[in-house]
Amino acid sequence: MAGETPEGSGTPKGSPSIDFDDLLYVHPSDDVLTSIITIKLTGNENYHLWCSAMSRGLKARNKLGFVDGTLTLEKTEASKTSKWERVDVIVCNWILGSISETIYASHVYSDKAKDIWDDLFETYNKVDGFVIFNIHQQINTLKQNASSLSDYYNKLDSLCKEFVV
Repeated sequence: MAGETPEGSGTPKGSPSIDFDDLLYVHPSDDVLTSIITIKLTGNENYHLWCSAMSRGLKARNKLGFVDGTLTLEKTEASKTSKWERVDVIVCNWILGSISETIYASHVYSDKAKDIWDDLFETYNKVDGFVIFNIHQQINTLKQNASSLSDYYNKLDSLCKEFVV
């Protein structure tokens, strides 16, 4: 019968099957306006958190390859070029939708998701030298029983050695 569904397949006979593992498959609910994470990249201070969340979101949708370089247009069959370009635009919009307006303006004209991803990495995956200096200063000024930490632990080490002997 027409429209008959083979047992267990969920797909009517004669209709093309959907390969959910196809890297170019886009679920109908994952359109251009879908937000895949809830935080927005605002700068160096939350880049690692944003990157982790975004990577998980892309991986869950089988689209991490668009930004990590494993799924490039050059590696895609010629017959699937337009499909790859469409999916890449969707990934671009997911990324652009997850960054603050001030950052958005400098990346909106990028053509590929990987270019945006790499630019964001280059710009925001930096450790602020001033912050590191301040942390070192705080560590160096820590006190225990009115002694610097190194003096305190040297005294403690000496006391321990006396008891061991």
